Amino acid sequence: MILGNGRVFTNDDNGRVFANGALLIDGDTIQEVGDFVDLCRKHPDEEVIDVGGRLIMPGLINAHSHIYSAFARGFAPKNPTRNFLEILENLWWLLDKELTVEDTKYSAYATFSESIAQGVTTVIDHHASPHHIEGSLFAIAQAAKDLGIRTSLCYETSDRDGALIAQQGMEENAAFIRWAQQEPGDMVSGLFGLHAAFTLSDETLRECSRLARELNAGFHVHVAEGVDDERLSLERYGLPVVHRLERFGILGEKTLAIHCVHANDEELDLLRQTNTCVVHNPESNMGNAVGTSPVVKMLEKGLMVGLGTDAYTSDLFESMKVAKILQSHALGDPTVGFSQALTLAMKNNPIIASRHFKKPLGRLMRGAYADVIVLDYDPPTPFNEATAGGHLLFGLSGYQVRDTMINGRFVMKDRILLQKDTALLMAECRKKAKALWSRL
Repeated sequence: MILGNGRVFTNDDNGRVFANGALLIDGDTIQEVGDFVDLCRKHPDEEVIDVGGRLIMPGLINAHSHIYSAFARGFAPKNPTRNFLEILENLWWLLDKELTVEDTKYSAYATFSESIAQGVTTVIDHHASPHHIEGSLFAIAQAAKDLGIRTSLCYETSDRDGALIAQQGMEENAAFIRWAQQEPGDMVSGLFGLHAAFTLSDETLRECSRLARELNAGFHVHVAEGVDDERLSLERYGLPVVHRLERFGILGEKTLAIHCVHANDEELDLLRQTNTCVVHNPESNMGNAVGTSPVVKMLEKGLMVGLGTDAYTSDLFESMKVAKILQSHALGDPTVGFSQALTLAMKNNPIIASRHFKKPLGRLMRGAYADVIVLDYDPPTPFNEATAGGHLLFGLSGYQVRDTMINGRFVMKDRILLQKDTALLMAECRKKAKALWSRL
C-alpha cells in the first residue's frame, strides 16, 4: 500500500520532513519514503491510504514500563507512605502479590490498549506477580498478540519473597526467552528480569548470570533508583550497585539499567565502558521523590540513554516534555533538556530497540518495520527539518493519534482499536481491579 498525502516526519538519520509525503509499504516493511504524488505515479497499482493532510511519523517506543501496575490507578495505600521504600512496601509489593495470571493478562490489555491509542507501537516491560509467576509472561505476550503490539518482556527475579519464588522467577524468564527466540514474526522478545540489587543475593545474581549467558540474553534491572539501593549495596557488599552488577556479568549492550539516579561518576563510566543502556523515567523519579537522573552528564559521557514511562503514563510525548522540563529545572538552566529529551526518545530508543528486534524501529526508512502513526495536527508554525523537534515536544500529544499501524497492519483506525472491543475490555478490567482491591 501507499500511505500518504500528509506531512511526513521520518526521524531518519537526516530528520527528513516531506511536506506532502508518503510511504510505500510491502507486508511488514517500509520499502520507500518520498513525495506522495511521485510514489503514486511510480506505483499506480498500489492501494492508496489517504491521510487527508495529517501528520505521519514513526510509532513510538516505550523503553521501560510496568504492566502489572495498571490496576493501581485510583487505589490509595492504607499505611503511611513517606518515602520510596515505603511506596514499594505499602503499594507495589502488596499489589503484585495479589495478581493472578488472569489479572496480569487484563493489566496487559489495559496498558497495551492505552499504548496503541497514544501512538506507542513497542513496549519494553518489566513484570512482577510473585504468587502467580508461572505463565505470567506468556499471558502478557498473548494479550500483545491479541492487540497486535510489539513487546519485549521479562520477569523481575527477586529474593524479597524467599528462595522458592526467586527460583520461579528465574525459570519463568528462561522459559519465556527460549520461547520468544523461536517465535516467528519478530513481534516479541525476552530479557532476563531482575528487580534491583538490594533485593538480590550474590547467589541469585550468580545463577541469573549463568542462565542468561546460556540464553544469550540481556538483563532488565532497576539500578540506583533510590538512595537506599546504593546505601544497602555499600553496607552489605562493599561495592556500589553498578560495580556489583558488573562483578556478576550483568552489564552489556543488551542490558537495560533503569533510572541510575544515584549512580556516581565511576559507575556511569562503567556503564559506558560496557555499552549498557540506561533508561530515564522522569515522571516516576519526580513522583517517587527519588531525585533526578543526571541525563545531561550521562549523554556527555557517551552513554546510550533512552526514555521510558515506568507506567506513570502511556504517552511518550508527555514523557518527552517532562524530560526536557526536569533537566532545565534541576540544573537551573533553561538551555538544557530540549535536545537531550529528543535524543532519548527519538534517537536512542530506536537504537535500544534495534538490540532486541531484527529490523529498524522508530524510523520511517527503507527496510524498517512499518510501525507508523497518524496524528491530527495542523501546525500553527512552519514544520520542517529545523523545527520538527519543537513540534514534537510542544505541539504533540498521544491524544492526537488517530491511526496506529504495527508491522504493516492497522491496529487502530479513527481512534477505534480494531482487534478487540475496548469497552468490553475496560469493563472486565474494572471488575478484576475491584476484586483485586478487596484482597489488598
